[in-house]
Amino acid sequence: MLENCRNARERWGGVSELIDRWLKDRQELLVHYCDLSGESDFSQTEALKNKFVRLCEVLVDYVSTGHFEIYEQLVREAREFNDGGLELAAKVYPRIEETTEVALNFNDQLDEADLSEKDVKALFEQLSHLGETLESRFEMEDFLIEHLHNVHGDKVAPA
Repeated sequence: MLENCRNARERWGGVSELIDRWLKDRQELLVHYCDLSGESDFSQTEALKNKFVRLCEVLVDYVSTGHFEIYEQLVREAREFNDGGLELAAKVYPRIEETTEVALNFNDQLDEADLSEKDVKALFEQLSHLGETLESRFEMEDFLIEHLHNVHGDKVAPA
């Protein structure tokens, strides 16, 4: 039994660190989002574009880490513990993918061209929709973390 616990810790101990790092990335994303959403002077188009570009860099990194690292680990853990987590992931993951499309579409709105004040106003309208989408995504991600990882905490906790 001790050996099984040690094996689980070796297998899944790094998942918590990965999730913690990802949640810090989420916090950084929210800081950039809030910084932009508080803007009201749309005439400073170059400065605003720089803020949008930085937001999008953090956004794409966050989304990519979720898809290519976090979810993969959570599904692997669910498969290992075989306690219904795979079915849960299969239900939630497509909804998270929809939020990914919104995030990537938002990112695609920025190109190398200069932004006019009208372009900036349009981005701010889309920023609100992005915020609602991210809120939904965070809730689903937290749900998956709770039900696919934290539920196994006693099986992977240090001895």
